[in-house]
Amino acid sequence: MTLDTIWVYAEANDGAVASTTQELLTKARDLADTVAAVYAGDGDDVAEELGSFGAETVYATGDLEGALVGVPVASAIAAAIEAGDGPDAILLGTTYDGRDIAARLSVLLDATVITNVVDVEVDGDTLVGTEPIFGGATEIKTKFAGDGTRIVLVRPKSFPAESNGGGEADVEDLDVPDLGTAGGATVTNRHVEESQGPKLDEADLVVAGGRGLGAAESYDLVDQLASRLKGAAGASRAIVDAGWVPYSSQVGQTGKVVKPAVYIAAGISGATQHLVGMKGSKNIIAINKDPEAPIFGIADLGIVGDVHKVIPKLLEALEGR
Repeated sequence: MTLDTIWVYAEANDGAVASTTQELLTKARDLADTVAAVYAGDGDDVAEELGSFGAETVYATGDLEGALVGVPVASAIAAAIEAGDGPDAILLGTTYDGRDIAARLSVLLDATVITNVVDVEVDGDTLVGTEPIFGGATEIKTKFAGDGTRIVLVRPKSFPAESNGGGEADVEDLDVPDLGTAGGATVTNRHVEESQGPKLDEADLVVAGGRGLGAAESYDLVDQLASRLKGAAGASRAIVDAGWVPYSSQVGQTGKVVKPAVYIAAGISGATQHLVGMKGSKNIIAINKDPEAPIFGIADLGIVGDVHKVIPKLLEALEGR
């Protein structure tokens, strides 16, 4: 059984649809007869790609340049729902904008939000969300019991992103109501961290370093290996908290969730908090001098050894290829 209609909040960077949006659209196709996207912009630049992942319509707010996106988008969605033109459910990624919009919708509609979801299923005429608890040690299911639009915040990398080859989506205006004083907030500047290579949460190969590196300067070994393998460099929470690397590099429950083809954990013991963020990787390689480290319990290949000796040997071998 499926719902009638699901809307997905679509995010994009420079006209390229975010992988999280692609994942949500893929899942939404299994949950509803009709899938549409809500976009903060004119919609024309993303209609083709959103359509290829199953969106039949893009409800676009129009130009929101300089606006704090959560305010107009949440207000526009709420107005459509109150007018009877809204969906049965809305799926949003657990991103800064996604969380902002979900929270505002909850207040505007007096509606429940299920957060931190890693799976969604239909049960009768409602949805059930699966959420990890206790650091990912177990999972629980939460079911919407009341009427009204269901709002679900989904973790990135919870579902595969698969195009269904659909044609370009129709673009329709989503009217933004008068925002009052709430619309007064404006974005005056944005900080974009400089980075090289693939993004951490989109890379096919990730090399992550942990406390076993011993010192901040040793993280250079992780950077070198990731660069040589054309992958992304990540980190455990321990060395992020220690200030060795920025938070944007953190893999784990309170960081990024990654699912690369290959994940190399260098000097990472394997605390549950970290495993939550990378255990879905297809192939896990662990390097640790402690043979009892928990990371070996989920590794496909384990190397018992000092990262300061193992990684230089790997770099040397790669240099000779």
